[in-house]
Amino acid sequence: MRILITAGPTREYIDDVRFLSNASSGRMGYALAAAALRSGHAVELVTGPVDLAPPAGCRVHRIETTDQLRETCVRLFPECDGVIATAAVCDYRPKQRVFGKITKTGQPIVLELTETSDVLAELGAQRGHRWVMGFALESQDPRTNAMRKLRMKNCSCIVLNDTSAIGSLSNSVEVLSPDAETIAEIRGTKDEVAQRLMELIETSIVR
Repeated sequence: MRILITAGPTREYIDDVRFLSNASSGRMGYALAAAALRSGHAVELVTGPVDLAPPAGCRVHRIETTDQLRETCVRLFPECDGVIATAAVCDYRPKQRVFGKITKTGQPIVLELTETSDVLAELGAQRGHRWVMGFALESQDPRTNAMRKLRMKNCSCIVLNDTSAIGSLSNSVEVLSPDAETIAEIRGTKDEVAQRLMELIETSIVR
């Protein structure tokens, strides 16, 4: 298979030096890329800014903003058999970006935000015969929110984890089906979780 994997954070710039983002390390996505390569698959890795070396053998596409993530994924997805969407997309961006650097005045400023593109929903709408594995990082009412995300974004399955995964070397996940059934519960290092998820894709997700 040829697998599209998204990893790491996106950034939304306030001005030329300041941006909104999150603390995603990219480790889960990079571990999945390595697991896919070990299993003999081709990998298109679309990665936000992280301090990791990509696994040898994958094609790397570096992005910063959510729009860049969207453009790259929409271009690559038709060539792929499925997508694993681990990227921690910045959900909001400034309504207006300032070009140059905002000068500090000692007074408060108001930052008006607008939602960014829903990349996973767009890929899910275009999936056709392909499979889509989404990730849901939830802290409140996790299963309900994860299932809502799965259905809204037309995923084949969703991997539920919580905020303890951010920046950690380990992870604990629950894989949910469109019928809200638990396909698997996996705990371990992110490398171990990635290997189990890849085995699950090969045996249960790909039809």
